[in-house]
Amino acid sequence: MALAARALFRSFLTRNVGLNPRNMKEVALSRNAVTSTSGAILPKPDKTPFGVVRMTVVVVPFLYIGTLISKQFAALLEEHDIFVPDDDDD
Repeated sequence: MALAARALFRSFLTRNVGLNPRNMKEVALSRNAVTSTSGAILPKPDKTPFGVVRMTVVVVPFLYIGTLISKQFAALLEEHDIFVPDDDDD
C-alpha cells in the first residue's frame, strides 16, 4: 500500500511539475503558481473582503441551528430514559 502511494505521489509530481523521477532526490521542489507556462508573472488574485458582518451572517445561524438540534436530542434522550442524571437529594 505504501509503495502504491509512493508511486502515485511520484507520478503526480512528475506530471505536474515536470521532474525526472530518476533524479528526484537532487531537485528541490518549488511552487510555480506565480508564473504561467511561458514564464510571465501572473496578476495578483482578486481579494474578497471578509468583514465581521459576513462572518456573523454565516456563524450565528449555524450556532443557533446547532443549539436547537442539541436541545432536541437531549430532550429525546431524557424522554427515553437513556441518559438521565440522578437526582441526589441529601
